[in-house]
Amino acid sequence: MRNILIIVIIIWATTCVSKATEATANPPIQDGFEVGGKVTLIKNVEVTEHLIRLGDLFTNTGNKEQIEVAYAPEPGERVSFDARWLYRTARAHKLPWRPLSNRITTVVTRQSHVIERQEIKEIVLSALIERGANPSSEIVLTNKIHRFHIPNGTHDYVNIHEIYYNKRSQRFSGSMVIPTGNGSNKLARVSGRLFLTQEVPVLNRRIMAGQIIKTQDITWVKVRASRLQSNVIMSEIDLIQHTPKRALRAGYPIRISAVQRPVLVPKNSLVTIVLHTSKMFLTSTGKALENGSDGDVIKIANSQSKAIIEAEVIAAGRVSVRPSTQLAIN
Repeated sequence: MRNILIIVIIIWATTCVSKATEATANPPIQDGFEVGGKVTLIKNVEVTEHLIRLGDLFTNTGNKEQIEVAYAPEPGERVSFDARWLYRTARAHKLPWRPLSNRITTVVTRQSHVIERQEIKEIVLSALIERGANPSSEIVLTNKIHRFHIPNGTHDYVNIHEIYYNKRSQRFSGSMVIPTGNGSNKLARVSGRLFLTQEVPVLNRRIMAGQIIKTQDITWVKVRASRLQSNVIMSEIDLIQHTPKRALRAGYPIRISAVQRPVLVPKNSLVTIVLHTSKMFLTSTGKALENGSDGDVIKIANSQSKAIIEAEVIAAGRVSVRPSTQLAIN
């Protein structure tokens, strides 16, 4: 009898070990999640849709992952869920999770595509051009619009809903359609004014006095026409191969008086005076009484006769006189 009892105990122990091994290898499913798979909180979440699901907040939710538990914030916005709400949600769906403290929170951010202020202005200007606005106008928004957030993956886009444009005052007002991704759209008010602009050549780097301005030193910028002075250079021809009288900053309109052609004959320098006709070629020396660039007519004092004549600058240190000035050369 004693031997039979020992055999029964051995068989019972073997069966228990076998069942325990099987349970470890194939954990049973209870209430939609795996037993032994620890449910943990996800503290920072990014969602793309307008609904928050259980699987966005917790790990190991099994077939409960797609259960909708809250509305997502607006695109680009975020919302915070505290420990009490998270615990109630876990209990409602029979998840074995409990917050370790009341300070635990989860922050959910809605992903978005950002439409910056400059792009908003371009959309508005395009609509105004269709209504007769000048394409060269600068648009200034008077209401505080910095950017729009639209949902990722949406096929809708920011568009003009309605817009009113006064050609005389150059003012406009209207609204724009902003997609939300949940089947509806919202409207955002826009208002502002147009200013006529004109492109002017400016320097793209600082140029010092005496340096020659080249084509690669020039870029074009739009400036409000009302801010342009009458003596501002409007053509790059008036800049190329010129030199600043003093250092010029990059990016600012340049006055005509701020540049000059390169000085080939400095004031008080010695020059060669040339008289060239079909029958003769005479040269003499003189002293320049003023600065002269290529093509300028300046006053020259003859070194021998001390007579003062007018001569055209033709090269560095060389000036040319007309035949009528022949007597003054000698």
